[in-house]
Amino acid sequence: MRWDAQALSPNRGPASDDGGSSAPGPAPAMDALLPLAGLVRSISTPEFSGVTFHEVTAKSVLNKVPSGSAMPFEWTVNPYRGCSHACVYCFARKSHTYLEFDAGRDFDSQVVVKINAAEVLRRELAKPSWERHQVALGTNTDPYQRAEGRYALMPGIIRALTDSGTPFSILTKGTLLARDIPLLKHAATMVPVDLGISLAMTNEDLAELVEPGTPSPRARLKLISRLRDAGLGCGVMAMPILPWLTDSDEALDSLFSELAKAGATGVTAGALYLKPGTREWYMQWLAAQHPELVGKYRRLYGQGYVSKEYSTWLTGRITHFKAKYGYTRTSGFSHRNARPAHGAAAPEVGAGTLPGQQPLF
Repeated sequence: MRWDAQALSPNRGPASDDGGSSAPGPAPAMDALLPLAGLVRSISTPEFSGVTFHEVTAKSVLNKVPSGSAMPFEWTVNPYRGCSHACVYCFARKSHTYLEFDAGRDFDSQVVVKINAAEVLRRELAKPSWERHQVALGTNTDPYQRAEGRYALMPGIIRALTDSGTPFSILTKGTLLARDIPLLKHAATMVPVDLGISLAMTNEDLAELVEPGTPSPRARLKLISRLRDAGLGCGVMAMPILPWLTDSDEALDSLFSELAKAGATGVTAGALYLKPGTREWYMQWLAAQHPELVGKYRRLYGQGYVSKEYSTWLTGRITHFKAKYGYTRTSGFSHRNARPAHGAAAPEVGAGTLPGQQPLF
C-alpha cells in the first residue's frame, strides 16, 4: 500500500493508484483542521476505509490531570485522539468537540495521530523536574486501536517510560498489545507496570454492534491468556455493563466464567454512564437497535448515571459473580495498581465505585 500517496489537502481527495484524482471518501472534515496545531498532513487510505488520519507534531504529550480530579492517576499520555474502535458508549466522545469535530461519526472516523509522541515524551521524562509519577495510557482513547499497527508509537513510549524509571499502566481493547509483550516483560522487571483489558461482554453479535471496530471478545480473552502465559498480570475493566443488554445473570455468569478461564488477575465492573456527547450517540443507536428500551433508559438515567437503586442491584450481582469465580480478594483494574509483575496485589477497588472518567488528553 502506498501510504504517502493517500495524503489529503483541503482542495483534493486521496490520490488514486493511476495517478488521477478520485472522489473523497467519508468526510475528512478539513474545515475543522485549519486551526489544528502542528498538522503535518491528513491521510485517507483503502486499508482503513472510512477513516481519515490527521498526523500532527505535538509540543507536549505528558499531561497533568487537573488537581482535585477523582481520577486514580496524576499523569497521562494519549498518542491518539478519536478512536476507530467506534464504541457507541465511549465516554471520551465529547473530547473530540474540542477540536471542532463532532462527538459522533467524526470521533470514529477522524483520528488525530501524534506522530512524534515517543520522542517528545522521552525529552519530557528527562527533565530534572520529573518525579517519576505513574503514567496512565488508555484513559481517553485506545493506544492500541488499529492505527497503532501502522504508526507503532507504543514501543517508543514504553521504552521511554522504562528507561526513565517511570511506572505506567495501560488499558486497551486492542490485541495489537500482543506485539509488545516482550517489551512489557522487560519493562516489568525495571518499573511497576499494570496492564488491563477492557471487556464487558461475551456476546459476539452484540459486541459487533456496540463496539464494531474492536477485536472480538474471543480475541481479547485470548490476549488475556497470552499475557498471563508471559508472566504478566492482567486485570480486566468490565465496563460498561449495559442495562437490559448485558446485565442478566446469564450474561454476567458467562463474562466472569470466561475471564476466570482466561486467567484474568482481577475484575473491576460497573454500569454504563451517559454524559453529554456520549448520551446522544448511544441513545440514537439504542433507538435504531432496541427501540423498546429507549423509555426505560430515559427513566433510569438522570444526570448521566444510573439510579441509586439500579447501581445497588448491579453491585450486588457483580459481587455475587466475583465470589463465584474467585475474584473477591483480588485486585481489578483502575490504573492505580501499577506494581512489579510478581509484587503484592493492591487493595481491591469495589465494583461500581469508580467515578465516571473525564476526557484526558
